[in-house]
Amino acid sequence: MYLASYVPAWLHDGMDAVLHALADESRRTMLEVLKDHPATVTELAELLPIARPGVSRHLRVLREAGLVEVEQDAQWRIYRLRPEAMAEVDAWLSDYRALWQHRMNALHTEVARGRSTRRRSNR
Repeated sequence: MYLASYVPAWLHDGMDAVLHALADESRRTMLEVLKDHPATVTELAELLPIARPGVSRHLRVLREAGLVEVEQDAQWRIYRLRPEAMAEVDAWLSDYRALWQHRMNALHTEVARGRSTRRRSNR
């Protein structure tokens, strides 16, 4: 997979960088692994159908977005998830969750009314 070497400056700003990082399936897979435990580049590369240099490039995007942090331990670089970096995206999405919850509640009410109407008409 090719990663563009040019990244617009706006992608380095908070939520935009996080959304850009989350847009790629390989990076989301890495975050799923890191959610459970820290991992090295080699461990992550074993789980993905891309070469190790590609994994390193993806990790750089995740690191620049603030989604992961890296610690040097002898010759290994150990990556850890930084879930707090998703807080701004979570806050932004909360309005949409509230909208969908309202719509789901309205749908539930309409379905319940339909059941009630059918029961009355079957009597």
